[in-house]
Amino acid sequence: MDEALRTVTRDARVADPARLRECVHCGLCLNACPTYLELGTEMDSPRGRIYLISGLEDGTLALDDDVVRHLDLCLGCRACETACPSGVRYGGILEEARAYVERAAPRALPARLRRAAILASFPYPRRLRLLLGLAQVARGLGVWPLVTRVIEAAALVPPLRAQAPLARFYAAQGPERARVGLLGGCVGGALFGEVNVAAIRVLTRHGVAVVVPPAQGCCGALHLHSGAPDAARRLARRNLQVFPADLAAVVVTAAGCGSAMKEYVHLLAEDPSAARAHQFSGQVRDLTEFLAELDLPPPARSLPLRATYHDACHLAHAQGVRAAPRRLLASIPGLELVELTEADVCCGSAGSYNLSEPAMARRLRERKLDHIAATGASCVVAANPGCALQIRAGLAARGLAVRVAHPVELLDEAYG
Repeated sequence: MDEALRTVTRDARVADPARLRECVHCGLCLNACPTYLELGTEMDSPRGRIYLISGLEDGTLALDDDVVRHLDLCLGCRACETACPSGVRYGGILEEARAYVERAAPRALPARLRRAAILASFPYPRRLRLLLGLAQVARGLGVWPLVTRVIEAAALVPPLRAQAPLARFYAAQGPERARVGLLGGCVGGALFGEVNVAAIRVLTRHGVAVVVPPAQGCCGALHLHSGAPDAARRLARRNLQVFPADLAAVVVTAAGCGSAMKEYVHLLAEDPSAARAHQFSGQVRDLTEFLAELDLPPPARSLPLRATYHDACHLAHAQGVRAAPRRLLASIPGLELVELTEADVCCGSAGSYNLSEPAMARRLRERKLDHIAATGASCVVAANPGCALQIRAGLAARGLAVRVAHPVELLDEAYG
């Protein structure tokens, strides 16, 4: 970062002062914060970061390398919001602060290129599939081990599987109980298309018709969390336009996407589309949340396996959905569900965090893998593609033959 940034003149709000004042600095958030658990430093806790952001906002603190570093290390997992007795909306504070940092503190060239590459590829399924195709070629040529040594993050990429594109509409089997939209997803659609297929099978089997708008796009989460709210708003407006307003729900199989879409009401609060955004946010449901509300009959087929459930951060903390996935898994005959120690502590994926902060992401992954290994489970269940990629890569690196699955995949097998 340029030395001149140490005396940068603030030309815009850093974060909402009213939100900042909600924090009473009690410290109950500290032991919920993954980076504080690993580093034990105050400035790498939510309370510490709020101190930093408050200092930037009131002009008592200069934006320097150290401040930016502490803010960059935050995963944005929002576990602090679950722990906070004052209801501090830390996620919104962080997003505002990061947008300010991106405007006021130009990055070094390698960081700018990495960020540009992430935002230009991952939110666009066709571009992502092209990159995955290149990875497949490297595997075929036998040079993939070399690629993963040079580019550590490449180890996260699983082999590409052939997937037929989703149809626009899937009719319910029997009388139609409800009609929902399905977000296909970017990373989820490209790498975990089988999850969407399983979701459609379970939904239609139980009388739910599924609409898959072909013009839908990225939810905007990566842009929002990377300090690019204007780009996130453009993507949000597109989804508002393509999903019919009369759907019973818009179901999502990726926790991070669902969290972002539920917050369109805030993202577009001052937009001409604010009324539709408010309605749309109320329609969005995580798939497990929606299925639990359907009160499904118990599956007939037994799945004799020992499983453990990892809480995706943006499902457990941002959306407050904890019981629904566990209740669905508990309904499967033969499945033994073992509670995971620190189940709701981030695995280190956190959107693109494992690409931008690989060292901390690796530490958190190893922490998660230690707890998984202690359960003796043969299957780890996670309702977010980023978590699945992160955990699967870690298990492979350790040589552990443990399956990683979305809850709906196990439900689909049990109902099949």
